[in-house]
Amino acid sequence: MITTPFTFFATAGSISRLGAKPVFVDIEIGTYNIDPERIEEKITDKTRAIMPVHLYGQCANMDPILKVAKDHGLYVIEDAAQAIGSRYKGRNAGSIGNIGCLSFFPTKNLGGYGDGGMVLTDDDALAEKIRILRVHGSKPKYYHSVIGINGRLDAIQASILLAKLKYLDKWNEARRENAKNYNTLLSGIDIAVPYVEEFNYHIYHQYVIRLQKREELRESLSKAGIGTEIYYPVPLHLQKCFEDLGYKPGDMPSAEKASHETLALPVYPELTRQQQEYIAKSIKETV
Repeated sequence: MITTPFTFFATAGSISRLGAKPVFVDIEIGTYNIDPERIEEKITDKTRAIMPVHLYGQCANMDPILKVAKDHGLYVIEDAAQAIGSRYKGRNAGSIGNIGCLSFFPTKNLGGYGDGGMVLTDDDALAEKIRILRVHGSKPKYYHSVIGINGRLDAIQASILLAKLKYLDKWNEARRENAKNYNTLLSGIDIAVPYVEEFNYHIYHQYVIRLQKREELRESLSKAGIGTEIYYPVPLHLQKCFEDLGYKPGDMPSAEKASHETLALPVYPELTRQQQEYIAKSIKETV
């Protein structure tokens, strides 16, 4: 299965746990999403699916991905864990490929009180197979046609998510406004602010800047009481658990560059303009 090396581990982990092989394709350094132009060269007769990730809350460029998939008879599985509420050319993240996967981890834009997620599809046969897989592969109860998992969402999590869902658009708009403020406050200094494709509606699960002196800036912001995070310090093709795949440094130059230079700033909906001004001032004093 083809996917990106610049994402949270679960993307590739889900592939490996099936006994399949993750095949990594480098990213676009602007959006940090998989580069559609590099996918076709990695397709073989063993390829079954493409798993693009809508990283940081911005959709991957799906039309060329869908075309390549159609040309080669492949499934497209959207990892939309960070992108609930984002849109690509007016289409909701998770509704574009054959299957979409959402996360309700507490830190997500729509988060529960614990782990949880959702699988989306408009294919009735796939939907039925997923329903069976999530209850240990049984239908009817205690009769197992396949080996599944316990993948049901707890009722208490569903209740929390339903109560919060009506606020999602408002929270996403607040994140977008915070991103707009950052773009203005950080203009004129030597950092790259998020690049957004004109056809995308970005919901800023993370607001990620890029600069060469990242560690110096992160240390300085920490001293100023400003929390930051690195998503992600080691791309998946260089992780120890994937050594057997044979990748080496330099194989995915854009993903490796991003892993050395990206830094996420606070962008949560309740962040105030005054706090953003303080963050921007602290950055300008270091960069």
